[in-house]
Amino acid sequence: MKYDIIIIGAGPGGIFSAYELVQKRPDLKVAVFEAGHSLAKRHCPIDGEKIKSCIGCQSCSIMSGFGGAGAFSDGKYNITNDFGGTLYEYIGKERALNLMKYVDEINMRYGGEGTKLYSTSGTRFKKECIKHDLHLLDASVRHLGTDINYVVLENLYAYLQDKVDFYFDTPVETVAIIDGGYEVKCQDASYTCEKCIISVGRSGSKWMERVCKELEIPTKSNRVDIGVRVELPADVFSHLTDELYESKIVYRTQKYQDKVRTFCMNPKGAVVNENTNGIITVNGHSYEDPEKQTNNTNFALLVAKHFSEPFKDSNGYGESIARLSNMLGGGVIVQRFGDLIRGKRSTPDRIEEAFITPTLKATPGDLSLVLPKRILDGIIEMIYALDKVAPGTANDDTLLYGVEVKFYNMEVEVNDKLECCYDGLYIIGDGSGITHSLSHASASGVHVARDIAEK
Repeated sequence: MKYDIIIIGAGPGGIFSAYELVQKRPDLKVAVFEAGHSLAKRHCPIDGEKIKSCIGCQSCSIMSGFGGAGAFSDGKYNITNDFGGTLYEYIGKERALNLMKYVDEINMRYGGEGTKLYSTSGTRFKKECIKHDLHLLDASVRHLGTDINYVVLENLYAYLQDKVDFYFDTPVETVAIIDGGYEVKCQDASYTCEKCIISVGRSGSKWMERVCKELEIPTKSNRVDIGVRVELPADVFSHLTDELYESKIVYRTQKYQDKVRTFCMNPKGAVVNENTNGIITVNGHSYEDPEKQTNNTNFALLVAKHFSEPFKDSNGYGESIARLSNMLGGGVIVQRFGDLIRGKRSTPDRIEEAFITPTLKATPGDLSLVLPKRILDGIIEMIYALDKVAPGTANDDTLLYGVEVKFYNMEVEVNDKLECCYDGLYIIGDGSGITHSLSHASASGVHVARDIAEK
């Protein structure tokens, strides 16, 4: 079957590419191929009772399907160039911000109205952080929550489903260059198109790497972020989260001069498992609905590692650490901060006696047997630094879940249109290694759709 445009991946990049194409060029025939399920069929079997841990589904409903890995995230859209990717390096800072604001307007139109837009601009906490050698990054943050984010995705799909051909549970095997365009091969059929948009997200990193090798698309090594997810009573960070919701704080360690940063803060949220290429790691969610909120706040503490010659497989390094955690704990390991700094393994009894109730059932253990010393030392130093602006962070009962790993695709060489070395082949979103967030990925989708519409 022949299409004008084929989009590979129904995450935020793919969705907003399709949306903008429908707006600008409704005459074009567009198809979206997604390896995972439709939104209505995305259900993780872990229920905490009959099924307590990951069973290795063929397609992980948390990571794949309509909405991508962001579908069940806490629905934070950070409108900033300070973090979340380097899209601005390709299209300019002003255009990148305007695209992110445009995406925010669409989200508001499709079910996000009434949600709050937070901002770190002019906050008193910036000065307080600097006093303790912590650096609060600037951003406007739209928090939809996992529940409202799902509603927005439902409404966007309802709008698009009659205007775009969706192929769910249809992983693309290869992309080939043919006369006049591209051939997209799936298990049972092949499809052709004049232009192709690849938006496979982080979960498609291995697939993207293989396609780039087959088509000889230039790439360069990217980083991997490794760390833990911190869970503590919501009151500890409430003075920050009530005003800012998401506080991106960066600290340079005294011992190694490494940068440690907070990431994905979830006030009154829950810690969750996620499955990336068969590896169980940890993440966090939060909800807009007060009835679904918890008494805890969670956030990640991450250290970025870059590699050069002779070793350049950043993702392989992160995978090996995550697999070690899975081997020792059967999945995610949890440890009290007090046990960690005293060199003790956490036990079920110590977790049970803590003054905080974990929101994820994880295996009590010892993270010092998993994380490299340099990374763990940096995380401990950061926790003590955060304790100065949020007293209680370094309490004995603060929980650390490990490991959290953020895999990034090898950065693909593209131009200012996000087009690779082949005309009409666009590589966008987190799968490109250029964006690392919902807002940047969505903006990249709008950007390429407008370029195609103009051509």
